[in-house]
Amino acid sequence: MAKNTGELRIHESVDELRTDLADYVAELSEASVKERGVFAIALSGGSLIGLMGKLCEAPYNKTVDWSKWYIFWADERVVAKNHADSNYKLAKDGLLSKVPIIPSHVHSINDSVSAEEAADDYEFVIRQLVKTRVVSVSEISDCPKFDLILLGLGSDGHVASLFPNHSALNEREEWVTFITDSPKPPPERITFTLPVINSASNVAVVVTGESKAESVHLAIDDVGPDGPLIPARMVQPAMGKLVWFLDKLAASKLEDSNLNK
Repeated sequence: MAKNTGELRIHESVDELRTDLADYVAELSEASVKERGVFAIALSGGSLIGLMGKLCEAPYNKTVDWSKWYIFWADERVVAKNHADSNYKLAKDGLLSKVPIIPSHVHSINDSVSAEEAADDYEFVIRQLVKTRVVSVSEISDCPKFDLILLGLGSDGHVASLFPNHSALNEREEWVTFITDSPKPPPERITFTLPVINSASNVAVVVTGESKAESVHLAIDDVGPDGPLIPARMVQPAMGKLVWFLDKLAASKLEDSNLNK
């Protein structure tokens, strides 16, 4: 099967990227609310939340219909919600507390149980919301179809908490799985599985900086059958659209054939 490299949006500066990302999210939110009455979005951690910051500013803080947003996490660290490592805390401090999102629409993990229980619990929550169509369902599987899943990219090529050569990459039945041996701390995490990521209507991978350039190259360029199959390369939405938001530095190792598309 030919690899879907997706759409590449390469920006001269991080500031330009932040503006384009805010435009993109706001447009998807508007289209989704028009079509379904809601917008189901899954966030990740890392630099992503800071790069979404323009959504808290004019005009987006007034033009986006925040009351229709339902928020999820594509991955989360199994720590208390007020812990410095919590993706929930990062999003709350950097985004959610600055816009009028309805608190009951924010679906964070149960932080008082084990990683395995937290993953099961989170999947159950999503299953209930698929039943009521707050989250859509895929046309080609029973997977949830999120309106947008936002991902970062690790310098090792990981997305969400799907790390290179980890057994979690092979999970096909579960929607949410757990790991207890993350190569970077904290070790215990929950994560969406590849089938869920690849069932989304829209997936955006947001990457900045030179330290990620090699991973971007391995994820997007044709590295041949012997090249390393990093998790980011496995992000291949079946029916949805894939968009890469890159700054110049993150795109610096891409082959010309991809730059000139």
